[in-house]
Amino acid sequence: MCRHVAYLGPEEPLAGCLVRPPHALYRQSWAPRRQRHGTVNADGFGVGWYAAGDPVPARYRRAGPIWADLSFADLARVVRTTSLLAAVRDATLSGADAEAAAAPFASGTWLFSHNGAVPGWPDSLAPLARTLSAADLLSLEARNDSAFVWALVLARLRAGDSTGQALADTVREVAEAAPGARLNLLLTSGDSITATAWGDTLWYLTAPGRGTVVASEPYDDDPLWHEVPDRTLLVASRTDVTLTLLKEPGESSASAPSKEPRT
Repeated sequence: MCRHVAYLGPEEPLAGCLVRPPHALYRQSWAPRRQRHGTVNADGFGVGWYAAGDPVPARYRRAGPIWADLSFADLARVVRTTSLLAAVRDATLSGADAEAAAAPFASGTWLFSHNGAVPGWPDSLAPLARTLSAADLLSLEARNDSAFVWALVLARLRAGDSTGQALADTVREVAEAAPGARLNLLLTSGDSITATAWGDTLWYLTAPGRGTVVASEPYDDDPLWHEVPDRTLLVASRTDVTLTLLKEPGESSASAPSKEPRT
């Protein structure tokens, strides 16, 4: 229901990751190559990035399609960063939240995106609302499934969970409450990327001097791209990627991680 991408690496313009590659996120908004659900991602877009010396990311989000924003090309051409997270959106349900419903969602140093959908929303996740404080619920950026999933993740991060544990436990909790949920989650704080493959495609590329990219689908045909198996947690730095098998709801825990070789 969306496409998203995160980058860690040498400083480059936003366009180097989001616009210039032949199958970049910009093109994926109308012509994704591997999207399993939906065909056009025209219900909003956003990009968050980190500036040197400032741990709190900037965000640029809009309610309409990325190709209709005449300012974005100029922004992407001149703004440079070593870390970003961006997404184009195909809404699960129509709503009135406009750009507030577009990823990335943010809190402090964190940026987050959800590619997928939760069946039966909002009733299916109503029991999980009891695990959140009133402040968590009242501070939701939007009234959609993705914003609620982000609230669940953020509560775990604030409680001290690692990024991998926060995503893995949230995925299992939501998948148990809403069987058939698609929960490809993407999270960064500017120095690492954590993601899940749960119901849709996920790929990564890491190479010396080029950094690491984690994306719903490859933005070019470089043979260094690797597909992440479904039901997998990914944790990446600028040089390394670790994959961990995620257990289905009701199973005890994730299996031991298998570290991918540096490529």
